Amino acid sequence: MIELDYNRLAATPAASDPFPHVVVPDFVPPDSLRAVVADLPPLAKRGSFPPDSLRLGPAARALMTEMEGPRLRALIAAKFALSLDDAPTMVTLRGRTEAKDGRIHTDSTAKRVTVLLYLNPDTAAWAQRDGCLRLLRGQTDLDDYAVEVPPVNGTLLVFPNGPATWHGHRQYVGKRYAVQLNYMTSDAKARSELRRHRISAFVKKLTMAGT
Repeated sequence: MIELDYNRLAATPAASDPFPHVVVPDFVPPDSLRAVVADLPPLAKRGSFPPDSLRLGPAARALMTEMEGPRLRALIAAKFALSLDDAPTMVTLRGRTEAKDGRIHTDSTAKRVTVLLYLNPDTAAWAQRDGCLRLLRGQTDLDDYAVEVPPVNGTLLVFPNGPATWHGHRQYVGKRYAVQLNYMTSDAKARSELRRHRISAFVKKLTMAGT
């Protein structure tokens, strides 16, 4: 079993600047976070990997299952007054960022809601603010942000997607673990996105095996 702080999520009000979102530090409590981090595989390549394409330990596997569970879904739906009962889910894991990552963008229109869960211990590296996700007021200036989210300590970030949900981060090269859960618009789009990630993960595995 993995412990998540659902009560903290329920008690945290949604913010509106620069767009609706909620940030919940320590959503994965310290003991559970340590167990999950110990169960994560090393990922030498950038990109998003479906959990079933990776060798995860039991705590990490339990976290992935919990992320797609009904309790989190219900809390997020209530928080943003959404109907997510029939929304298919897609979960991926990222373990590394490179120089090309973090550019200002909005997420695919196939994704109704984006949920990011950061699994990195809080070290001096993050104090430099590189790799800390910024929620932006526009699409041109990375320094015009309302909120900056360090990717540490089991912090949860949730936001419904829209045409102005611009976000990005300053360049960071290195290990940066994040679980991304998306509630999708349709099963077809979820399957298409997952298929793309699985093909990409397979190619990356072949590349890593050949190095």
